[in-house]
Amino acid sequence: MAQRKKPPPKAKKVNVSEKAKWKEILKTVDKDEIPIDLLLSIHVHLIDGTEISIDIKELLDEFQSSNTVETLIDQKLKNIDEYIKDIDFYVSIDDVAKTIQPITDRILKDL
Repeated sequence: MAQRKKPPPKAKKVNVSEKAKWKEILKTVDKDEIPIDLLLSIHVHLIDGTEISIDIKELLDEFQSSNTVETLIDQKLKNIDEYIKDIDFYVSIDDVAKTIQPITDRILKDL
């Protein structure tokens, strides 16, 4: 007598927000270089405990050029390099998604 196979369980759709998906993706990416346009801010922690916050979005609005802002930031960081303990980069998840999602959609459209 032939046994009937049970149908495979239906996949459950997990409703995850776009922002949550991109946060998870960014955790797994090696972040050696981050385009300045995708940064919200940089927090520089100095050896003496001082923290310097640099609002990247504000600088981009002021200078209208990512190259200019990047040059300014690089120069400032080089000037205080010997006093820097650590630097935190805060990335705009929304900007990453807006930049990467169309490329991802185009690559995966035929899958």
